[in-house]
Amino acid sequence: MAREFELCPGRRVGGDQPCFIIAEIGQNHQGDLDIAKRMIRMVKECGADCAKFQKSELEYKFNKKALERPYTSKHSWGKTYGEHKRHLEFSHDQYRELKKYAEEIGIFFTASGMDEMAVEFLHELDVPFFKVGSGDTNNFPYLEKTAKKGRPMVISSGMQSMSTMHQVYQIVKPINPNFCFLQCTSAYPLQPEDVNLRVISAYQSAFPDIPIGYSGHETGIAISVAAVAMGAKVLERHVTLDKTWKGSDHQASLEPNELAELVKAIRTVEKAMGSPIKQLLPCEMACNEKLGKSVVAKVAIPEGAVLTLDMLTVKVGEPKGFPPECIFDLVGQKVKRTIEEDETITEQAVENHVKKVKC
Repeated sequence: MAREFELCPGRRVGGDQPCFIIAEIGQNHQGDLDIAKRMIRMVKECGADCAKFQKSELEYKFNKKALERPYTSKHSWGKTYGEHKRHLEFSHDQYRELKKYAEEIGIFFTASGMDEMAVEFLHELDVPFFKVGSGDTNNFPYLEKTAKKGRPMVISSGMQSMSTMHQVYQIVKPINPNFCFLQCTSAYPLQPEDVNLRVISAYQSAFPDIPIGYSGHETGIAISVAAVAMGAKVLERHVTLDKTWKGSDHQASLEPNELAELVKAIRTVEKAMGSPIKQLLPCEMACNEKLGKSVVAKVAIPEGAVLTLDMLTVKVGEPKGFPPECIFDLVGQKVKRTIEEDETITEQAVENHVKKVKC
């Protein structure tokens, strides 16, 4: 079982701990602080564990030409990509306000640090853990510097290979043992055939000493629920208040009713995973008493007869007798009294039943 660690104060992940559900608000707040607060409250009310944003220091994430690039998409908030991103980027003071608001309503708050300077700010902001977005997972200097901050890390693996993920593990593990990997495919929205949930199992085999999770960009909740059933211990999904809003992430996001249903489904599945021990359960006793079958005499059996298979059959019997799995063990046993046709074979009717009949 994957090692546990404390991802947030008082909240551990891995092992037998419940799945930690991250609601990725990202930049679906439209650059509006009030909408951002509404979204934090929404994800709290839906039962998610953490509200997450995306923080960039634009001049450190993009070079000058990238920021000056014309941006004519229907989702654009400006004429250039830089203008677009600046519209969606909250200031440091606004982030402090959002974190305070999240604390007041009782939900964990963090953000993906999209560049090294953003990580510096989030460290100063005292977020409980760092989220490493897929675009920085192969950014090894960034990973090393982030790991050295000493905070737990959640690392997505979109656009990466297994070879790269082994390198990531080898870089981070000696510096900071408190991290996990999320299987992720970086497409928005993500088609089911590109999800590759089996990578979760591959990660569990390749990295048995860290928790494994899933970051999904698909529509609906079924795939995310399946990921949890496969053992995902951290789950991240984008959320929105309205999928029709302007912005490229909204379509691949969950609206409030979907997020609430996802959380409910995950908690139900976690209960249903239960125990690996197969046994008759107390809740099955009523059904077993009513419909459980017994070995019954197929024909009349005289006192002293040695039982043969053609004397026996299996039916729902009254009273209960030997269970069906004992029928072969009864063969060769002597009966102490006459047993009528269609009568249940009981322990009292068979000689030395305790010693000779294994059932």
